[in-house]
Amino acid sequence: MWQLSTATIFWLLFEGKSSCLPGIRAETYIIVELTIIYLLLSYFFSIFELKNTKTMSEKLKVGISIGDINGIGLEVIIKSLLDSRVLDFFTPIVYGNTKNASFHRKANNINDFSFNVINDVEQANPKRPNLINCWQEDVKITLGEENEIGGKYAFISLERAVEDLTAGKIDALVTAPINKHNIQSEEFNFPGHTEYLQSKTNADDVLMFMVCDELRIGVVTGHIPLNEVASKISEEAILKKLRLMNESLKKDFWVQKPKIAVLGLNPHAGDNGVIGTEDDTIIAPTLEKANEEGIFCFGPYPADGFFAGDAYKKFDAVLAMYHDQGLIPFKHIARRKGVNYTAGLPIVRTSPDHGTGYDIAGKNLASHESFMEAIFTAVHIVKNRREQAELLENPLAFRKLSRDRD
Repeated sequence: MWQLSTATIFWLLFEGKSSCLPGIRAETYIIVELTIIYLLLSYFFSIFELKNTKTMSEKLKVGISIGDINGIGLEVIIKSLLDSRVLDFFTPIVYGNTKNASFHRKANNINDFSFNVINDVEQANPKRPNLINCWQEDVKITLGEENEIGGKYAFISLERAVEDLTAGKIDALVTAPINKHNIQSEEFNFPGHTEYLQSKTNADDVLMFMVCDELRIGVVTGHIPLNEVASKISEEAILKKLRLMNESLKKDFWVQKPKIAVLGLNPHAGDNGVIGTEDDTIIAPTLEKANEEGIFCFGPYPADGFFAGDAYKKFDAVLAMYHDQGLIPFKHIARRKGVNYTAGLPIVRTSPDHGTGYDIAGKNLASHESFMEAIFTAVHIVKNRREQAELLENPLAFRKLSRDRD
């Protein structure tokens, strides 16, 4: 087969045929042209495949904070890493303490598992679950009990993991559950992980985005008392969350044209003002404005009927007005496979959709399905972001090609 340069291939394709191959029969010319096209496609696909293989083969480092040491955090972490096949996709780096990890492993009768203990991320073994010792002192673990010790060491683990995350030493963070009460201190004065990470990364706004295979749902108001919700519903608040959701669907989940459903605030979405006016005076006009911005959104929908049927399956995501309005149906539909993703951050953070599980701590009853989903969701989002960045870095220039010279 002829060895043609790229320049020659382009010239043969886009300049005059007859001038370059005079006297050749039409059938022969067709074979030659098809051969040229084949060479051209092979050339470009080989470049793409080489670049893509290199990108996808780089194993990500996933940091894991252990949460409350008296809860089920370490149990679900260890269970998620028991199957060594997961190490083909990422390198886990747990921020905790070897003695605490051994205590939980033994309490839950987990055998044939150990961590590779390291001092820094650079020492991580890509073929082993790794653990960084974040403290050296002995710590008393009282499984199932909420106390200051559980909160103190949950924060130490989280703080060290976030330091490495913001420094670029790890590619994503998966957080095991904390207790929002006992973790409070001078260093941590936030309602939860979401607000803490927003502060640490200086993000303008964030979205609590619950995701699973069947449903993605975000909330306008997060961790605030129910009696404050109505006063926080405004055009600005709804638009901010819709913009974050729309952008995240495109960038993190590769949904080209997101279709978003928005729930009403009041029962029956206000019933034309009979049961509250916010749906008609605030939410509906805001959706019109969002559509003018190019955000494809619909509503407001009454929340009860929306989830009672299959309406949610017709949308790429749902925006709820407040925490329980979104999370109750989400957890019922996700059934232990839900993930809490913080959209709007410059870094990637996920967590399981459950709490500390004090009531089952140390009883080998905790399911690790949600935690496993959280890990792979983080890996998926990081890769999506990087691939999109590569595509946008060197976009193909549009140029009209013609066989005829001007």
